[in-house]
Amino acid sequence: MSRNGRTHYMLIFLFCLSMLNVPSSAQTQKLPDKVPPKRTSQIEDGFGINSDLPRDPYLPWNRWWWTRMFDAGFKWIRIGQYENSSDYTSWDWIEQKRGVYASSQLLEDSVDSLIDNGMDVQVQLLYGNQMYTAHTGKLPDVSVPESGSFHNDDRSIYSVFWPPLTPEQQASFNKYVAWMVDHFKDRIHYWALWNEQDIGYWNPWGNPAQYGTLLGSFVDTVHKTPGTKVIYGGQADPSREFTRVALDTCKCAAGIDVYAYHTYPGYGQNMNPETMDYGAYLNESPQKLRDLVNNYPGIKKGIPFFDDEFNSIPSWIGSDESVQAKYVPRGLIYNHAAGVRTFVWLLTAGVDGNEYDDFGIVHGLTNHDYDFTPRPVFYALQNTNALFADTTFDPSIEITGSDIPALRRRSEFPFLSYGFRSKNGKAILAYWLAAHSLPGNVFPKFYSTFTLRNTGIQNPVLIDVTSGSIRPLKWLEGTKDTLESLPVTDSIMAIADADYFDWQVLPEAPSSLNLAISGAMAKLTWEVHGGDPTGVIVERQIEGPNGVKGKWGQVAKLDGNVTEYSDSTLTKGQHIGYRVRVVNDAGQSAYSNIARAVIPAKP
Repeated sequence: MSRNGRTHYMLIFLFCLSMLNVPSSAQTQKLPDKVPPKRTSQIEDGFGINSDLPRDPYLPWNRWWWTRMFDAGFKWIRIGQYENSSDYTSWDWIEQKRGVYASSQLLEDSVDSLIDNGMDVQVQLLYGNQMYTAHTGKLPDVSVPESGSFHNDDRSIYSVFWPPLTPEQQASFNKYVAWMVDHFKDRIHYWALWNEQDIGYWNPWGNPAQYGTLLGSFVDTVHKTPGTKVIYGGQADPSREFTRVALDTCKCAAGIDVYAYHTYPGYGQNMNPETMDYGAYLNESPQKLRDLVNNYPGIKKGIPFFDDEFNSIPSWIGSDESVQAKYVPRGLIYNHAAGVRTFVWLLTAGVDGNEYDDFGIVHGLTNHDYDFTPRPVFYALQNTNALFADTTFDPSIEITGSDIPALRRRSEFPFLSYGFRSKNGKAILAYWLAAHSLPGNVFPKFYSTFTLRNTGIQNPVLIDVTSGSIRPLKWLEGTKDTLESLPVTDSIMAIADADYFDWQVLPEAPSSLNLAISGAMAKLTWEVHGGDPTGVIVERQIEGPNGVKGKWGQVAKLDGNVTEYSDSTLTKGQHIGYRVRVVNDAGQSAYSNIARAVIPAKP
């Protein structure tokens, strides 16, 4: 063979050898031990959270709770009530003197924080104001909002739960609505007529005809501002008759952009979330309610549905935090497969209300060492958001197996499985037993062999959604679709490809920003958390003439472990605000809370 021929074959041999040694993408990328978090800024279309707005003394903004929703990857937020009372968005706060509408600085900063950190916002507009709706012979000239929380059924003469029933009252309410929608039109687009109108919030009790009358004018008022959406406010129970009468009365079905309801199956006791569609509401169910709405004359085709409040509380009878950590992801994924966006109630409770510290996925302020620390369900939801946000249900993905009927018999609970695809087409499959879970993680473990259909998964991994643990799997020898001895339990297990975790891990947001003024110097302190930050960025905003806020601008970039900064470039009389964020090699965190102060005009 000539020298050229030997060289030619040698090159071919070396090329083939190099191809044999080229690892797949799954091999080049190290499989994480735990589900890596995905922050709000990395998500386009995800799940929701409810939250009170920051309020001293029980929900101070300079504690580590607000930024946790951004770090957990919630994309939507529902605001507009403080526990079960009015928040800074409500009529009694916005119009405190007749005809004078004003938004507090804290409301403005809270909304800006949500928008700047990547959230989509919906607001409930509370319908009561004592200057117009109080049940007293002489109406007051000012509205004095309650400083804390109170609960339905509130029958006091100045209650904010007396609805506007007369034409004059409704006209006054809609002036407030119009002001709110116009004022926030560049930031907020989704608006609801307040919460759980079918129970005791609406005094003296939920009345569908009265609600429908107000809803009709509310729809017209909101839609006068371009780009706005009307949410049919969340019903406390999936009563089809209440909805039917309300829509019959309002004649506004075509103007409803989103329909919202709430699910707390077996409120006050341990009932598994899937019972929302069988047994929890007797002859009613969210599924039947959606069927009514979808078939109601004039309703928009393909109208979105929100499960605006959902949770399972560890203090309820027969429950604990381990049950909650299983149930809440199950409820989200069960709804997600049905095309329903779920909003978890609640981020952190203001403990001066009737709910104490029961509902928050992050503990509230009770002066214990666990104040503002997450419950286990927080991390389960962080995993759920990272794995299933930005996915769509794919009915062609299936999990089958000869063991499934036996699983149902042995466990006495349904086996559920759903397939989803990410925006780049990657499959993820969720499965679990729709069981009634007991406290203490005592559910027995079952195992089964499953065959996957239409997933395209090459290198399967098993994910425990509650704990976030990940481990590699191997196909049954001779197959590329069958997995042996998979655990089956009462919490969601997921199967995906080893390359599913294709997002970078951004740092956690800094929190607890505090500001102190000394002469003409501002001294800032804050806390830095996880995600290996390499730098801290300090931003400042200066208020211009007539209270007009200037643009945020960077004033310092510091090392990642720095937790304080002094700004000496200020002048007397300035109104200033600060916020901080951190960075790592992957990108930027969300912003901290906003801290504001005024530089004294005189020493």
